[in-house]
Amino acid sequence: MLAAGAIFFALAIQAFAVKPYVIPSPSMEPTLKPGQRVLVNRFSHQIGSNPKLGEITVFHPPASAEAIGGKCGSAGQGPSYDRSAASGQSCSRPTATASTKTYIKRVVGVGGDRIEVSGGHVIRNGRALKEPYASACDEAVCNLAAIVIPAGSYFLMGDNRANSNDSRFWGPVPRAWIIGKAVATYWPPDRIGRP
Repeated sequence: MLAAGAIFFALAIQAFAVKPYVIPSPSMEPTLKPGQRVLVNRFSHQIGSNPKLGEITVFHPPASAEAIGGKCGSAGQGPSYDRSAASGQSCSRPTATASTKTYIKRVVGVGGDRIEVSGGHVIRNGRALKEPYASACDEAVCNLAAIVIPAGSYFLMGDNRANSNDSRFWGPVPRAWIIGKAVATYWPPDRIGRP
């Protein structure tokens, strides 16, 4: 009976607290590689703790993220518009609904922050973030005009700044769409540890 209880408890933890995810793309390189597996603490942001700068987070992006290049639901520009990579315009508000897909990115801005991107590096409230994990980037998407992140939302970017479908294209992510924080990598064996 004790063994059955322990098995039930272990399965309940996996189902509700810690969940494995597979990295699907190179958008988080060099930190996380495609095929690498991470454990995500789903309680981390459900019991009063908000996502913090620098955390790698799993979330539902806006439904518009599934469009090629993403779409932004920014007020003042119609119900949605295509964000041109060459335009240099950041997306200040997402579309109204979340996707059913999950993405994994890094938190680079929180509600109230003024965010801009120069050479692939984030400038938060006038100061460049220390981002040793970010890859070099010299393409059009590497420079974005400043926006202010709405209260209760988060700006999320991949570490592979030249190859990441992220908040630059479809806007900040509301708190309610965030699933949890990546706490460990467990596969492949040579990459076991903290992400």
